[in-house]
Amino acid sequence: MSSTLILGIITAYFCILILISFLTSKKGESTESFFLANRASPWYVVAFGMIGTSLSGVTFISVPGMVEKAQFSYLQLILGNMLGYFVVALVLMPLYYRLNLVSIYTYLEQRFGYWSYKTGAGFFLLSRTLGAALRLYLVTGVLQLAVFDGLGVPFEVTVIITIGLIWVYTFRGGMKTIIWTDTFQTLAMLLCVGISIITISQDLNLSFNGMVDTISESKYSQLFFWDVKDPRYFFKQFLSGFFISIVMVGLDQDMMQKNLSCKNLKEAQKNMFSFTVIILFVNILFLSLGALLYLFAQSKGIDLPAKGDNVFPFLALNYFSPFMGIVFILGITAITYASADSALTALTTSFCVDFLDFKNKPEAQRVRLKNWTHLAFSVIMAVVIVIFKIVNDESVVQAVFKVAGYTYGPLLGLYSFGVFTNRPVRDNLVPLVCVLAPILTYIISLNSADWFWGYEFGFEVLILNGFLTFMGLFSISRKRTEFVDVTESYA
Repeated sequence: MSSTLILGIITAYFCILILISFLTSKKGESTESFFLANRASPWYVVAFGMIGTSLSGVTFISVPGMVEKAQFSYLQLILGNMLGYFVVALVLMPLYYRLNLVSIYTYLEQRFGYWSYKTGAGFFLLSRTLGAALRLYLVTGVLQLAVFDGLGVPFEVTVIITIGLIWVYTFRGGMKTIIWTDTFQTLAMLLCVGISIITISQDLNLSFNGMVDTISESKYSQLFFWDVKDPRYFFKQFLSGFFISIVMVGLDQDMMQKNLSCKNLKEAQKNMFSFTVIILFVNILFLSLGALLYLFAQSKGIDLPAKGDNVFPFLALNYFSPFMGIVFILGITAITYASADSALTALTTSFCVDFLDFKNKPEAQRVRLKNWTHLAFSVIMAVVIVIFKIVNDESVVQAVFKVAGYTYGPLLGLYSFGVFTNRPVRDNLVPLVCVLAPILTYIISLNSADWFWGYEFGFEVLILNGFLTFMGLFSISRKRTEFVDVTESYA
């Protein structure tokens, strides 16, 4: 497979994104357009584009790769996600629309105070910067091996080019552009997954019904697990999925910014309910692809890499046709940049609104600050990616994913306490609570096997983290005799 050919296709792909940027934005657009697309986004377009944002290049290779060891148990977590999305649509989104928010963390200031607000926004900035940079690092590494090493392009230059391209097609239109580029990228990703499934099925001489029967009869298709000691245990996965979806969608500026760009609450809820159904079928596609990859390898006698994350890239780039190799590169590129470009816009929005006091500045100054902030986060992301490359330690990469998960726990605790209680807190102590909760969570998780009869924490550290934050907030709160509902008073 020619590196020059792949580079040409990727270049053409980014040219399409830049074209979409010019078609969907105008020079001199207001910051309202950049942040929320003038609150005029079609709900069905947002729903479809959110698929690409909610997934990542890591998902593209990890979900198929986990099928051998975890079978279809991942769908247990997705079922929990679906229940969580309903809570987001019916509890959190009405709150955000009622308060007419641009940054969802503004709620924390209205409910608790200045320090709670800055703490919540700060945790988001830290988590999203690390998470987006790590996803780009892992996928840039795949592109580097497949394309740019052969052309003699250093990794650092590859990073600068890719971040630069994201900046080019997002700096002017922001969310107004992201809504449409993410729709295109989600479509490209789904086409690549579909083509991969069809190609492998044909190679195995399977019709559609034959493919369904083969997968369902294989050892990979088990969905439910009821052994409480099994890490795939249903309620462990389901509850983790429930809380993960609430924090990763409902308490995440990146995901909620798209919902807030819809015309009104009713359309935003249509978007969320549609997204809930679509995401289930998309994950079924990924898991089915994973089963077919392992069945293909078995039929050909191929020794697969021990690490599941390497299975799809290994087969796509070494055992499938050159066309399939290109499809894989395009698929992983589409899903990664659909996640990264919206993250860059969300980081810019949060920092501008939450830390630069945008509401009290004239529009001309807002535009200048927005442009500089957008550029600064592009540079920060590039620097973090290069640092990951220098460290080049897989354990550090895994640790960053865990750290990103820990940072959402305080947000879960803050919003839960704010929505479900009417108690005011000592605002100046909130940052301390939100720092101590993840530390205590880590200590408990590290010793859980010894302290809790062999039980080991997985995704559910998020639940523990949120609970400890909630209890910490309770300890610094007092009973309020007369409570004014913030959702009413700021309507």
